[in-house]
Amino acid sequence: MEHLFAPWRMAYIKNAKKEAGCIFCLFPAENDDKKRLILARGKKVFVIMNAFPYNPGHLMVAPYRHVGDYEKLQDEELLEMHKMAAKCIRVLKNVMSPQGFNLGVNIGEIAGAGFAGHVHLHIVPRWAGDTNFMPVTAQVRVLPEALEETWVKLKEAWDKADGE
Repeated sequence: MEHLFAPWRMAYIKNAKKEAGCIFCLFPAENDDKKRLILARGKKVFVIMNAFPYNPGHLMVAPYRHVGDYEKLQDEELLEMHKMAAKCIRVLKNVMSPQGFNLGVNIGEIAGAGFAGHVHLHIVPRWAGDTNFMPVTAQVRVLPEALEETWVKLKEAWDKADGE
C-alpha cells in the first residue's frame, strides 16, 4: 500500500472545525487578506480562495452582504460578482493555464452549499485528467502546491491585471 502525506492540510482541517459563524462575513471583516486567502475586494463583493479546493486555484466570489438566496442578490451585487468572475478566469488563465472552467452556485445545503446562508459563486479551473482515482475511490484531493503559494501567485497577477 502506498501512502500520500500532505501534513499541511491538517491546519485547514482543524481550522474548519473551530470556525463558528459565516466565513463570508467574518473573514473580510478581519482585514487580514493573506491569512484568509482573500484575493480581491470590490465595492459589493470579494474574491476568496477555497481553503478546501476541488482543484488548485479554486476561487469563490461572494457578496459582503449576508444573503443566502441568489434571487435576492441586488443588481449591483450580481453585476460585480460576474465581472469579478470574468477577471478570476483571466487571472487563472494567465497564472495556471487551465484548459477549462466550471462556474457554479450551490444554493441550499442539499445542493452542496457548505455555507448555505451566504450565496457565493465558485470558479474552478480544470485540466485534462484532473479527476483521477484519488477523489473517486479515496475521497482525497491532491494539490500540487500549498494554498499560500498559490495565493501569492494569483494576488500578484490580480494586482498586475488592475493596471491593464
